[in-house]
Amino acid sequence: MSEVTTRRAVAVAVPVILMLLTGVFALSSFAAMLLGLPSMLAFPQGIRVVGGGLVVAGMALGVWVFRYRSPMVMMVSTCVTFTKLFTRAPMAEGSGRTEPLIVEGPQKYTRNPLYFGVLVVVFGYSMASGTTYILVGSLALLLWFRLILIPFEERELRALFGTPYTRYAEEVPMLVPFTKRRRR
Repeated sequence: MSEVTTRRAVAVAVPVILMLLTGVFALSSFAAMLLGLPSMLAFPQGIRVVGGGLVVAGMALGVWVFRYRSPMVMMVSTCVTFTKLFTRAPMAEGSGRTEPLIVEGPQKYTRNPLYFGVLVVVFGYSMASGTTYILVGSLALLLWFRLILIPFEERELRALFGTPYTRYAEEVPMLVPFTKRRRR
């Protein structure tokens, strides 16, 4: 993929991701208010410390992911995926994507380590801060990832990589590490 195409993809992907996250947390804040939930949760200090630990762990997972796949390549991939999702473009259309199927590093334990890391960071932050709408937002993100984005990407990856991806998906959990027995 050319440098110009890469820059355009990043220029599109970053604002779209930020808009989606803003929308998720705005809706979460509204939902928490409608449900009459308190704006802050009185977690004990121990829970807050665990939350801070989860934030650090989720960020470390993100750094580990970036050792195997550069943030720039991920932005291009995200742009292609969102374009296909929102325009209903054909799954098999590669759109110039040339990255290989990565099954090493954190991808050995979950097919979606970055999404898992984001969830861990957001959930940990909700625990550390005691902010209700962030806790609700972490649940909304989980639903977005699990019910919409990951199933779409799975279909896309099966179309792009075929049997190797299907075998990989049979052995490695979709989102939460260590929740599927590996075949011998």
